[in-house]
Order: sequence, then C-alpha cells, then structure tokens
Amino acid sequence: MFYGAVVWDPWLIVAQIVCLQCLYYITLGFFLGIIVGIRVPRMSLVYLFDFATVTASTVTGWCVIASFLLSSLVGAGYLVYLVERAKKCLDFSATLYIIHTFICIIYGGWPSSLTWWVVNVSGLAVMALLGEYLCIRRELREIPIARYRANV
Repeated sequence: MFYGAVVWDPWLIVAQIVCLQCLYYITLGFFLGIIVGIRVPRMSLVYLFDFATVTASTVTGWCVIASFLLSSLVGAGYLVYLVERAKKCLDFSATLYIIHTFICIIYGGWPSSLTWWVVNVSGLAVMALLGEYLCIRRELREIPIARYRANV
C-alpha cells in the first residue's frame, strides 16, 4: 500500500469496521469459551454483552475480564493487517468499542458497573496503543532491495 495521496473510500472503511468488529467478537467468543466455558454449565451471549458479568467479585467475573483484555491484545494484531496505518488505529479501536457499547446498551441496558467501564476503556487503550506501536514498527521496516553485483 502506498502512503501518498489516498482516495477516500467509505466502502473500504465500512468493510474494515465490520471485519474488525466480527474478528473481535470471534476472538472474544473463543477466549470466553476457553476461559469461562470451563467454569459455567452453559455459555450464552450474556457473557459478551451484559455488563453484570464483568465483575471483580467472582472468579468467573475475573475470567470474563481476562477474556476481554486478551481479545483487545489480539485486536491490536488485527489492526496491523486490516488498518495498516498507525494514524488510524485509535479511530478504528474507538469505533469498535463504541459499537460494542451500543450493543451492550441494547442487550442489557446502560452499563452501570464501574468495572465494566474500566475494563472496556482499558481494552480500548491497549488495543489502540499496541496497534499503533505494531503499525509503526511495520511502517518503519526497511524496504528490501535486491542488490545485483556484476561478476568482475
């Protein structure tokens, strides 16, 4: 991808947002299935979208918190491949968590738990900062140029 004059493409941006959101929920579901699934008899969407499950007062709540934070770590890796620009990592991360907040409000009402807010703001910070760091490292890599020597 060339970083010069970029044509504004809203369909690309929407596709990136949808793809990032889907990958985030797949990853979150995977971690919830592994970490929380061994503790509860039945998994449901409550663990993804209900703010009451994100609590520091139970072991299962800590497992949910760990799942959310691990998903934000993996989400930073998704940013490297989907967004490819350090300047856009905060925008896409914030969009992901804003959409997640709206889904949570629709599913279980306004998140009144301080723990839920701390976990989600921390996840946003981790995803944005680590994504920017990884994108900057990728952008600053040397461009390999093959050098051909004439046999003298």
